[in-house]
Amino acid sequence: MAREQLQVLNALDVAKTLWCHFTTIIIVGMGFFTDAYDLFCISLVTKLLGRLYYHVDGASKPGTLPPNVSAAVNGVALCGTLAGQLFFGWLRDKMGRKLVYGMTLMLMVICFVASGLSFGSSPKSVMSTLCFFRFWLGFGIGGDYPLSATIMSEYTNKKTPGTIIVAVFAMQGFGIFVGGLFAIIVSTAFKVKFSAPAYEVDAIASTVPQADYVWRIILIVRALPTALTNY
Repeated sequence: MAREQLQVLNALDVAKTLWCHFTTIIIVGMGFFTDAYDLFCISLVTKLLGRLYYHVDGASKPGTLPPNVSAAVNGVALCGTLAGQLFFGWLRDKMGRKLVYGMTLMLMVICFVASGLSFGSSPKSVMSTLCFFRFWLGFGIGGDYPLSATIMSEYTNKKTPGTIIVAVFAMQGFGIFVGGLFAIIVSTAFKVKFSAPAYEVDAIASTVPQADYVWRIILIVRALPTALTNY
């Protein structure tokens, strides 16, 4: 058994860069893609959240999230990421990387959808629900980071290990770019569909009720590439 495993590892070491390497880069890198998408697009979402849920009648400018709420929404996922790295790193040694990697992806998919469906009848309840699911989302992201790097390193050959691993981490850049681009596209589409006067003209009518769907769509759509990766 040990000899067969060594033969497989030796075959991977001497193998040329094949199509399977590129496939693995896309599959494993998709975790980094969605991680970066989430951690960086939330700063764009908070602008809309403030305007929707923290409008002040008579104010000269649109509403914004209070500093403590903004810090919580932006930072809670990072706290979950730290905890997730420690927990899933330990769990990986106990249960194996493939099973634990699938668990992190499923947790991320569930929390992607749940964070976009954050419910409540008041700004406080919506923000609390969003922060709750974003913590567990970060928990899954924390497990995805080390596991993705480990899986990719096992498939690399001796000739181009650095190039392949860097290609996986480069998916973070694509995630940041696509997150911002998709937010712009969705916002523009809703602006064209539901025209509204400027804030200075009519503060209430300037934010249409349908705008509440914008940030939810931006958050939920992240679940698609993660679900495909798990598939």
